[in-house]
Amino acid sequence: MIKQIPNIITSLNLLCGSVAVLFAVSGDLITASFFVFFGIFFDFFDGLAARVFNAQSDVGLELDSLADMITSGLAPAIVMVQLLSEATLGHPLIITDIFTEDSWNSGLNTYIPFIGLLIAVASAYRLAKFNVDTRQTSSFIGLPTPANALLILSLPLILHFQYFEGIEAVILNPWVLIGLTVFSCVLLNAEIPLFALKFKTWDVKSNLLRYVFIAICLIAVLVLKFIAIPVIIGIYIILSLLSNNK
Repeated sequence: MIKQIPNIITSLNLLCGSVAVLFAVSGDLITASFFVFFGIFFDFFDGLAARVFNAQSDVGLELDSLADMITSGLAPAIVMVQLLSEATLGHPLIITDIFTEDSWNSGLNTYIPFIGLLIAVASAYRLAKFNVDTRQTSSFIGLPTPANALLILSLPLILHFQYFEGIEAVILNPWVLIGLTVFSCVLLNAEIPLFALKFKTWDVKSNLLRYVFIAICLIAVLVLKFIAIPVIIGIYIILSLLSNNK
């Protein structure tokens, strides 16, 4: 039974992601975002549990990728679809509405939101590469899907909890959302080495970069709240590039 603990934690990730998809489809992006956060929380600890209980397995690896595809791939993709729908149509997308007369009157705006689904495609490709890439045992090549999910899901949270004049014009600008979609798809599969928050030991010297990054994250969250998420993703990429150039 102990050997199944990591798979149980991974299954909780999958369950949270599935619930997030349901809320995202219904247009409740805030609840969807929090369930994705819960799923990513479980995703962080399933690998740790596997190492602690020495329970790594091929089944666990595949299950982890399948769970990540739902929680960090499909859920943020649907959130982006709904954001693009808000930006172009003024309301969350209801799939049956695309066959109505009003949808034809809206022209291309009806179909622009589906661009957000590219995030799901890029995430699936990134996860498939990860499973067969022997270079990614202790670090990442390309932005991890959970980090990308956090980047996308920060947008509705900022709009809801940290609304200020002008922010809606930026976040709900269709060109900004399309650009972010394409940018995130590229980042997911770019040949950019990024450090992983995997601690083999706890000594400061070998984990200095990780400790510095965690400290920056804590300070940013306390000061900036949800706005900290895109800032942290940017810092993560910059720190990785700087450490690679040493």
